[in-house]
Amino acid sequence: MKYVGAHVSAAGGVENAVKNAVEIGANGFALFTKNQRQWFAKPLSEKSITKFKEWMQEHGFNADAVLPHDSYLINLGHPEVEKREKSLESFIDEARRVEQLGLKYLNFHPGSHLKKISEEECLDLISESVNHAIKETESCVFVIETTAGQGSNLGYKFEHLAYIIDKIEDKERIGVCIDTAHIFAAGYDIRTKEAYEATMKEFDEIVGFKYLKGMHINDSKAKFASRVDRHHSLGKGEIGIDAFKFIMQDERIDNIPLVLETIEPELWPEEIKMLRSFENV
Repeated sequence: MKYVGAHVSAAGGVENAVKNAVEIGANGFALFTKNQRQWFAKPLSEKSITKFKEWMQEHGFNADAVLPHDSYLINLGHPEVEKREKSLESFIDEARRVEQLGLKYLNFHPGSHLKKISEEECLDLISESVNHAIKETESCVFVIETTAGQGSNLGYKFEHLAYIIDKIEDKERIGVCIDTAHIFAAGYDIRTKEAYEATMKEFDEIVGFKYLKGMHINDSKAKFASRVDRHHSLGKGEIGIDAFKFIMQDERIDNIPLVLETIEPELWPEEIKMLRSFENV
């Protein structure tokens, strides 16, 4: 089974994300559990937590189908201690919010070296930060998102993900989210069946499908291997539609959230229907 949805708004309370997912015909979704442009937010209210859980149950969603995303401000590999510690504190707070909501995952961008330290030093700091977050939380699985490699962002090579995973002490608490636009911009081709299979074989050999906990389903405005992060609506970008057929027909990608972050939210219901139509072709 494929959990297909989009990154929906949680404005007015996290429980509203469930309603917004239902409205677009989703059976999975992503959300921010707080304002993604702020370091910290007031705690989730008991009322919101209760409603979120009730609506999840009422509409048939389960925790496996939901992929919360952390704040864009967080950089677990920040070269400066004070800023890295602030990021870690915010990261742990977000993981605790995930746990309060009865969810499993927290999706995050690995981090950036800001051209002040080496890639390896930055990856070590990210790993150290995640290990600390695991010790400070109970059950949250931390899901590393692949990046396009724009600027000084790490996570654009499968080897980066494998390096971090290797250093995580509790392997049950770490996972990966593949963003199709990001890997394409990073130089992993998925446009033809042969290219898709080669990329997924490489992913499996370097990282392993057992760590795949979610995907972001996006076409790309940016050219192949451009290292530029620009999402597009499905079939309107450089990737084209076939890649998404391959994904929907790939049994290795069952039972995880497949989340649209495409640029025209009004098309999400249509894009969800289209993706589902590919499953049995």
